[in-house]
Amino acid sequence: VQLQASGGGWVQAGGSLRLSCLVTERADSFTSMGWYRQIPRNERELVASITYGGDTNFADSAKGRFTISRDSAKTTIYLQMDRLAPEDSGHYYCYARHWIRGDFWGQGTLVTVSS
Repeated sequence: VQLQASGGGWVQAGGSLRLSCLVTERADSFTSMGWYRQIPRNERELVASITYGGDTNFADSAKGRFTISRDSAKTTIYLQMDRLAPEDSGHYYCYARHWIRGDFWGQGTLVTVSS
């Protein structure tokens, strides 16, 4: 299983970015997919997730600003991040939770929001 993440970059506060993550295995192998953020000296924190059935979950800091969605094949997820703030900066990692084999991770993509 491979997860291919893309879409990070630099943006000014108030701007938007969209992250993408493609998983190279059939979608019904996974119970959920989503994004974690990691900043230096901190643990990874869940930003947003979506279950195979379509239920979504967001960190409190992301509610109302971020949207998680996926393509019709359910193998690519997107994280639309609007009204970005400097505290949203960090490395974003996508994951896919296999129903037997546990969590798989993509490479991190860096998001930098300047004030």
